[in-house]
Amino acid sequence: MIRNQWYAILDSKELGVRPLGTLRMGERLVLWRDREGRPVCHFDRCAHRGASLALGKVLCEGEHRLMCPFHGLEYDERGICTKIPANGAAEPVPEGFRLRTYPARDLHGFIWIFWAEDGVEPKDEPRWFEDLPDTMSFSTVADPWASHYSRSIENQLDMAHLPFIHHNTIGRGGATVVDGPGILMRDGAMFVYTYNRIDDGSPRRSTEEVAAPNPDKPFKLEFIFPNVWENYINEKLRIAAAFAPVDEEHTIVYLRFCQSFLRLPLLRSLVHLSGNRMNLVIAHQDRRVVETQVPKVHGRKAAAGAQDAGAVELLFPGDRAIMEYRKMRLEAMGKTKG
Repeated sequence: MIRNQWYAILDSKELGVRPLGTLRMGERLVLWRDREGRPVCHFDRCAHRGASLALGKVLCEGEHRLMCPFHGLEYDERGICTKIPANGAAEPVPEGFRLRTYPARDLHGFIWIFWAEDGVEPKDEPRWFEDLPDTMSFSTVADPWASHYSRSIENQLDMAHLPFIHHNTIGRGGATVVDGPGILMRDGAMFVYTYNRIDDGSPRRSTEEVAAPNPDKPFKLEFIFPNVWENYINEKLRIAAAFAPVDEEHTIVYLRFCQSFLRLPLLRSLVHLSGNRMNLVIAHQDRRVVETQVPKVHGRKAAAGAQDAGAVELLFPGDRAIMEYRKMRLEAMGKTKG
């Protein structure tokens, strides 16, 4: 996982009026909402004796504060302790009583945190897809994967697996040859255009030989670093996803069905239910295979003693989008301290 990036980590609906404890980025975090309803995120460990603040409560009179369940210490949205009941109101709170705090936002139906190194502040806001307006109707489901978030993302950029893993769903038709894919890199986003076809014996075309975008159809994939993805099916139908890192071997994939072709509430709810069920069917076809990949993170050696320890993946030209994603990761890693 790479520091100094905005990560979508929760569905906005998961964070209500009570503190929410969750494991993200390999850390125990606690999130709550301030008086204006804005999300706040701290490392979930009281500065006093290390208790989980997720078991506490939000005090709503005046300026909202997060209260520790153990000894009643109160913290403001900056993570600064404002009250130690055992010391009495007349005694100032020692300066060291504070929590590690990450900037947080509630945007586009997700809770985002800027997972920063000490002293690093965000220079911009979380990015979202320009062609996916918040006015489009959507519903979201959370799907746990036993894989590193980067492996889950690579799967969504993989053009060659479709006729095999998804042979009876979105990969029907036997289009095994991957011409291209078409790749367009722009301002930290990657656009992927498919040209898969049935093998007729003719040579495959390279990424440089196909168009990006594809003039024959609007379909495309878009990935915004570090962890959000969109499948643009057509003007009125999209699938979006956020790959929330839990720890080195687990991810929550938030799958979102988005549409604008139905407005009536009952029919809209039914099509969302059906759409998300299909999303999960397809995702679980992927998940059962992705969870078997070794090592869990590309570039990391497998467990000591394993038969394939130290093995290097051998990619082929159809993996071009995965190669570009890995370049994005390496560039971001180079920008972090140390």
